[in-house]
Amino acid sequence: MTQPGIFALGTPEHSYLELDLVDGASAVDLVKAVAGLAGPLSTGGGVNLVAGFRPELWARIRPDGLPAGVTGFNEPIVGVDGFQMPATQRDAFVWIAGPNRTAVYTNALEVVGALVGVATVATELGGWVYAHDRDLTGFIDGTENPSLLDAAAVAVGGDGPGAGGSVLLFQRWSHDSLAFESLSVPEQEKVIGRTKLDSVELGEDVMPATSHVSRTVVEEDGEELEIFRRNTAYGTVTDHGTVFVGFAAQQRVLDLMLRRMAGATEDGLRDALTRYTTPVSGAYYFIPSVAALAGFAPEDAD
Repeated sequence: MTQPGIFALGTPEHSYLELDLVDGASAVDLVKAVAGLAGPLSTGGGVNLVAGFRPELWARIRPDGLPAGVTGFNEPIVGVDGFQMPATQRDAFVWIAGPNRTAVYTNALEVVGALVGVATVATELGGWVYAHDRDLTGFIDGTENPSLLDAAAVAVGGDGPGAGGSVLLFQRWSHDSLAFESLSVPEQEKVIGRTKLDSVELGEDVMPATSHVSRTVVEEDGEELEIFRRNTAYGTVTDHGTVFVGFAAQQRVLDLMLRRMAGATEDGLRDALTRYTTPVSGAYYFIPSVAALAGFAPEDAD
């Protein structure tokens, strides 16, 4: 069974914790501590937890538990015009989502307390849903998302090593909203590749090859390679942006999408949206199945 929080839509408040092992603690210690949390193993009380690990760390304790080709975000992606996507890989990831900030804060506090002596919080980021389904550019986010009926086939690995698990790409993107809002709506639409009001994809005759849609729609042998997004907004009026939370069954789909955005592919075209938003962090985490994680949980975990 896949960790259910991946697909638990409808939660407006979010907390993202990236964690590092403390000196003297082992990978097994960390996985056992995380597995002892109730959240990764069940969903209840309106609060969902999703937990994952740096791929190399998970492989250290489960050599047969990682799909082929899954690695950490260990090197920056270097594109054109000096553009880079930084690599800020950490050891573990816990995502808490819930109906209100109090519930999320309280549960996040319990998570941090449960990991004392094993891991420290390396980064903490709060996210929230903006205008139901839009990001801070004002455009609808996730139009390309598969339906929940199809999402598992896109986000979750099938038979073989790591079955029931998912690869997570976690990034923070900082927006230059003043620069983006200085564009006319038609100019903004050409940057994104969709209409702002109702998210209709622009026609081929007006769609720029550098639009966000053009660079993030990945095809192989004529078939579109999909991912499942759970993005949120973060920040304040003066410092804000998008928390990118993308799941896929295969890491190469996510990697190719990022390289196309950066212009690090043969065509050398950079995503126009990256002129107005800057990647601040980048990490990959493997999200094990409930069964794989539960195998490390203490018997008295509740």
